[in-house]
Amino acid sequence: MAKAKLVVQLNEGSVDRLGMLLAQIADLTVEATAIKDAIKLAGANIEGSFFKATIVDCDKKIFDKEFFVEQNGEAVYDAYTKNTVSVSVRVTSR
Repeated sequence: MAKAKLVVQLNEGSVDRLGMLLAQIADLTVEATAIKDAIKLAGANIEGSFFKATIVDCDKKIFDKEFFVEQNGEAVYDAYTKNTVSVSVRVTSR
């Protein structure tokens, strides 16, 4: 089932609300990361009343751009990459 999209009416308080939300998210992210780190350190899956945390190991392959350019040259790298336009909103305190 599709989730309903939240529609926001912009007003003079919208930017302040956004800033407050982003600050809360930053604080919550720090707390969540600390809990995840503690679970990893414990080395065990943990069950709560509503959620279960499972430790998952996986191998990742990461592209090493610097090494690739060193071995093949910037022109080869540029031939296989493309630029895209990105639009974002930056929020700073006043």
